[in-house]
Amino acid sequence: MTDARSPGTPGQAQGVQTAQGTNVLGIVGFILAIVGFNVIAIILGAVALSQIKRTGEKGRGFALAAIWVAIIEIVLFIVILIIVIAVVSAANVTVN
Repeated sequence: MTDARSPGTPGQAQGVQTAQGTNVLGIVGFILAIVGFNVIAIILGAVALSQIKRTGEKGRGFALAAIWVAIIEIVLFIVILIIVIAVVSAANVTVN
């Protein structure tokens, strides 16, 4: 009986290392994007994507979600800020 880990096992490529687990930076970036640390989340998401491409780890979805959630939050913040400034400016014009 042959051992499943022996080098001669059919179906296994020799010298190919399979990645185990999920990339931690992708998960941390996603959590930080949800919490609101958007710039850090974008950086961690980009680093995670680079590591995932190099190592073959899982977690590409987390890294992409971290980047997209952070970008969407930044855009929404800017839009809301513009709306608030416009409303406050309009209110000041009508008062004077």
